[in-house]
Amino acid sequence: MMQRRTLLNTALAAMAGFSTLPAFAQGNWPTGKPITYLVPFAAGGTTDVLGRLIGQKLGTALGTTIVVDNKPGAGGSVGSEVGSRAAPDGYTLVGGTVSSHAINVSLYPKIGYDPIKSFVPVTLIGTNPLVLVVNQASPYKTLKDVIEASKGKSGGLSSASAGTGTSQHLSLELLAFRSGVKFTHVPYKGSGPAIQDVIGGQVDMMFDTSVVAAPHVQSGKLRAIAVTSASRLPSMPDVPTVAESGLPGLANFEVLSWQAIFAPAGTPALMVDRLHKEIGRILAEPEMQAKLKGFGMEPANMTTTQIAAFQRAEVAKWAQVIKAANIKAE
Repeated sequence: MMQRRTLLNTALAAMAGFSTLPAFAQGNWPTGKPITYLVPFAAGGTTDVLGRLIGQKLGTALGTTIVVDNKPGAGGSVGSEVGSRAAPDGYTLVGGTVSSHAINVSLYPKIGYDPIKSFVPVTLIGTNPLVLVVNQASPYKTLKDVIEASKGKSGGLSSASAGTGTSQHLSLELLAFRSGVKFTHVPYKGSGPAIQDVIGGQVDMMFDTSVVAAPHVQSGKLRAIAVTSASRLPSMPDVPTVAESGLPGLANFEVLSWQAIFAPAGTPALMVDRLHKEIGRILAEPEMQAKLKGFGMEPANMTTTQIAAFQRAEVAKWAQVIKAANIKAE
């Protein structure tokens, strides 16, 4: 009798659990408990601003509150590790970037999480290509000029970045790896001082995001040499892609800084699907599209399966570059 009662109770509990699953797919979030949106970077940055913009609208759509929690450190590794250890119950989201979820696993000796195995992708918010720029007075007008000049200079041309392991730095290393040409990396503590020294002529060149570089190009202080996207940017239609240079080893060259949203591995698929759809609707709003463009980002439209494949390719690409260049985290 006791065994039969235990089996009955177990069956009823299972049925109750299954009955809550449709709540993930429609209506309010099951309990109305606040969702924590972990941002592994400081407040005020792109990942933080996007988290707050999306979080406000997502909370309304789900009938709950989204609480943004900033946990910066180690290029996004600190907050991402916290997110990887959160309960996979649909109440934790993590803002991820090319650094935190593709580069850092090869850059740092121990980051405390696996960017692929510890998370499930929810949404790829958008991508941001980089632009190779030189001082307006520089003699270099094409990528071929840059490559040839670096071949003929001991140590190669100097290139600034916002720091070791950043997308600016790794764009340079990928160019060096693919072209077989050496450059001298000059790391700074942020894009601001780095690009100012390119403007001042203290450094030969720099890769930086289009949103940072474009104003200086438009003002005539910098000259745009090439963009790292697969196709030309609508905002810079006269600037060729790196691949368009036709130089050996640079076919299919592409570097994208990107912003995404992840959940801890094991989060129920129905929850992930609902989050993906709701955030997709938010990102499709004209207001959000305009804000993404304002960040210099190209809105993305990938399924979660496509995001997972894209992330795996990014991890593999940067692992190869970091190993080849023997890059060590600061």
